[in-house]
Amino acid sequence: MKRLSTSILILALIIGFSCKEKKPAEAKPEPLAVKVTGSEVSYATDSTNLKGYIAYDENNTEKRPGILIVHEWWGHNDYVRERADMLADLGYTALAVDMYGDGKQADHPDDAGKFAMSVFSNLPEATARFNAAMELLKQHESVDGDKIAAIGYCFGGSVALTMANSGSDLDAVAAFHSGVALPVMPTKDLKARVLVCNGADDPFVSAESVEAFKSAMDSIGASYEYISYPGVKHSFTSKAADANAAKFELPLAYDEEADQKSWASLQQLLSEVF
Repeated sequence: MKRLSTSILILALIIGFSCKEKKPAEAKPEPLAVKVTGSEVSYATDSTNLKGYIAYDENNTEKRPGILIVHEWWGHNDYVRERADMLADLGYTALAVDMYGDGKQADHPDDAGKFAMSVFSNLPEATARFNAAMELLKQHESVDGDKIAAIGYCFGGSVALTMANSGSDLDAVAAFHSGVALPVMPTKDLKARVLVCNGADDPFVSAESVEAFKSAMDSIGASYEYISYPGVKHSFTSKAADANAAKFELPLAYDEEADQKSWASLQQLLSEVF
């Protein structure tokens, strides 16, 4: 009888505990929607005042990788800022740099060529401008300074590749419709993973220069991918390409498919590196 009473008591306790109302689990707060904010920033080297643009998701409180974006030979314009906003929307902090100084822009290919040549003819100053932008990006409150990449378009792609080849502390570099006959070719100083996306019908990028670039990358065992899009011309990521082609009689053309594919390849590179 005593055993039965004990068993009944235990059973009653079990039923009592199981019937107690469970407290609902506290609902996790919904993540805030992405809110990209962009602003102009001023910085400088010892000899040049520079005007950039930085974009990031202000609702994200975590440290994130920083991406430098180098403009086309036209200069620091709305296009490079748009790309900065796109990267911020993906969760990065992006700084659209100024390689010409004072936010200078070219209205004609002749001026653009002169501006670009002035940068490549003075590599120490070019490096100083690039490094000044990198330091500004690293110091931003949203950035993990140990995770930095650089991308560039046309002239900007050549700049990003040259800086990486010179030993710049970059985790990844991506170049779009970019020349690969560079002032500094790939050496053991290259630390970054590299992506190059070019049009197969780009007359500004010779087959010989591509082979020389690949050979140099292979010789140092670099981690890289070179993508060539058949039938695609120069400046294929820029929607202004067709207007510029008509205005200046240049072999430029926007290509939506190549633009989207190259952007997807960039996202894959960044996700794998970071």
